[in-house]
Amino acid sequence: MKKLILLMTLFSLSTLLWAQRKVEIVEPVQQDVVETGKVIKRKVAIGRFSNETQYAKGIFYDKENDPMGKQALDILSAKLAASGKFMLLERGDLEKLLEEAKKSDNGVATIGADYMIIGSITEFGRKDTGKSGVFSNVKTQTVEAAVAIRLVDVSTGLIIYSDEGKGSAELTTKTTMGVGGRAGYDATLSDKAISEAIGQLVENIINKCTNKPWRSYFLAYDSDTQLISGGASQGIKAGDVFNVKIKGKKVKNPQTGVMIELPGKVIGSVTVVDTAGDTPETEYSYVSFTGNGVNINADILADYIIEEIK
Repeated sequence: MKKLILLMTLFSLSTLLWAQRKVEIVEPVQQDVVETGKVIKRKVAIGRFSNETQYAKGIFYDKENDPMGKQALDILSAKLAASGKFMLLERGDLEKLLEEAKKSDNGVATIGADYMIIGSITEFGRKDTGKSGVFSNVKTQTVEAAVAIRLVDVSTGLIIYSDEGKGSAELTTKTTMGVGGRAGYDATLSDKAISEAIGQLVENIINKCTNKPWRSYFLAYDSDTQLISGGASQGIKAGDVFNVKIKGKKVKNPQTGVMIELPGKVIGSVTVVDTAGDTPETEYSYVSFTGNGVNINADILADYIIEEIK
C-alpha cells in the first residue's frame, strides 16, 4: 500500500512540474536570400542517343528502338531539365535536320534550337564476382558503362564540347550458414551506371551552353511591328533589354578551310514590350528598337543579331 501511495505521489509531482515547465518558442532564423542573375533558357535539341556496344544485340535487334539508347536519352533529358536552364526539343531524325540546316543561312531557324546534343553508349558490361568460404558466401554484381557526348552549336555546325564519362554500380549480397540476402539479376544497376556516366558530363554541358550569350533574331521589322524569336517559356518578359548587333565579316581560315565570323558591332538595343506564341518553337516577342544613330534595314534582317547583355 505504501508503495502504491509513493508511486501516485511521484506521478502527481511529475505532472505538476511538467505543467509548470516554461515552454520557449524559438523563432526561425531568417536566412539571406542570394539573388541569382537572370537565366534565359537555351533551346537544346537531343538529336540521337545510340547504343554502339554489342550488348543485347541479338538476331532480332532493332536499331531504331534500342532500349538502352532510349534509356540514356531519358536520363540525360531529366538531368538537363532539372537544371532549369534548358528547353528540350527532341529530334529523332538527325540526318534530315542537318540536311535542312545546310540549305539555310541560319541553322537555328530551321532546327529551332541553339544547341544539339549527339550521344552514344560506347561501353557497357556486367560481371559477377564473389567469394565462397566454408561458412559464408559473398556475391557482387557489377555494371560498368561509358557514355560519349558531342555538343554542336547549330548556328555554326561546330562541335563546341566533346567528352566521355564512365560510371559503375554494384550490388553485394552475403550469406552465412545459409542465412542472408540473395539477389538475382538486378536490372536497375544498368540505370545507375548509365546515370552516373551521364552525370559526369551534365555540368560541363550546362557551362558550355550558358557561357555564350543567348542569341535571337528579328522575325519582322517595320514601322508598326518589330518581332524577335523567343518568348515567355525561355524566361523572357516585358522590360528585358538586349543588344542589337550587326554581324561581323566572314573570313575563311586557310588552315582549316572553315568560315569564321568576326565579332559584330553593337548598333543599339531592343526592349521587350510583350510576348506571344503557342509553343516554344513558335514563340516570339514584341520589341521596341533604340538605335545608336543607326536604323534597321528590313531587307537584311538575317544580318542582325539580338544578344543577351552579360
